[in-house]
Amino acid sequence: MIFRQLFDLTSSTYTYLLACERTREAVIIDTVFPQFDRDAALVRELGLDLKYVLDTHVHADHVTAAWRFHERFGAKIVLSGAYGAKNVDIEAQDGDVIAFGDETITVHATPGHTAGCLTFVTGDGKRAFTGDCLLVRGAGRTDFQSGDVGAMWHSIHDVIFTLPPDCLLYPGHDYNGRTVSSVAEEKRFNPRIGGDARLEDFSGYMNNLGLPHPKLIAEAVPANMRCGRPEGEVQETDDWAPLNRTFAGVSEIDPEWLATHIDDVYVLDVRSAQEFLGEPGHLRDAHLLPLDELRARIEEVPRDVPVVTVCQSGKRSAMAAQILAADGRERVANLPGGIIDWFRMALPLTREGSN
Repeated sequence: MIFRQLFDLTSSTYTYLLACERTREAVIIDTVFPQFDRDAALVRELGLDLKYVLDTHVHADHVTAAWRFHERFGAKIVLSGAYGAKNVDIEAQDGDVIAFGDETITVHATPGHTAGCLTFVTGDGKRAFTGDCLLVRGAGRTDFQSGDVGAMWHSIHDVIFTLPPDCLLYPGHDYNGRTVSSVAEEKRFNPRIGGDARLEDFSGYMNNLGLPHPKLIAEAVPANMRCGRPEGEVQETDDWAPLNRTFAGVSEIDPEWLATHIDDVYVLDVRSAQEFLGEPGHLRDAHLLPLDELRARIEEVPRDVPVVTVCQSGKRSAMAAQILAADGRERVANLPGGIIDWFRMALPLTREGSN
């Protein structure tokens, strides 16, 4: 199985991408709206066919990107039917099985943090995604959104703790850098519910956490009841060009679009002068500014027009695009594959001098 664990620093949320190696069919769990471009880039770069976008529950601390994945990839949105949320394609219930290629995920109802919390377990029983029910050495709070300490106790003891001891547990959040645990570990070491803890101990612990409500709860919960669909129209692509954002965080422009719109952008070639004037040439009207000099001469690059960075293979120019973006320029994109791919595509080049 292809498996990736991703992290959102702002909300300390983990997102999980799973895929069948043979068919490349995939699912993604607990997405975060601001991280959509990053995660969508990973789906594209790995050549995956995203079939489902799953949420363990209606989150109170961040907005899901489920609707964006549905719109971009056609992935079906999966959420517990207990919420009555809008835009849900599959209202998951306890015992449901979600298949993607040769892999499966079984849905387990684990209420407590909210009434509709779900835990997703892979078909081989080796991984479980517990959302905000059981955390690494902790458990999700139960003091809002129909939380119920007793329900969570039973969800953990009667469902999660009955999974194989070596089953790896992947939480929805962690605030201390912990990424994974196991059933055996949590049964022994979890300070809230592990060891010889009884329901009275767990209740006493959970009822005295004294935590403030999440800062984004007023925004996140209504948005997540729409599966992250924004109110009003959403612009899915940049308004100046068709762009893809890579998993490395670099915006890349479509070469064929650039070839027909080259007069509308500022082409910045960051190679050496020798490369620029040598074979096979450079883009028409390109401006030469070697990468080593870019930071010192950055104000020579205009701010009032989109900038496309170019080099031999697209690597140095990717760094140039990041330098320009860090300088506050919003309309910047890299030419993927650089001059090498441009030449292979038989797009026009010149060997005239630099502007």
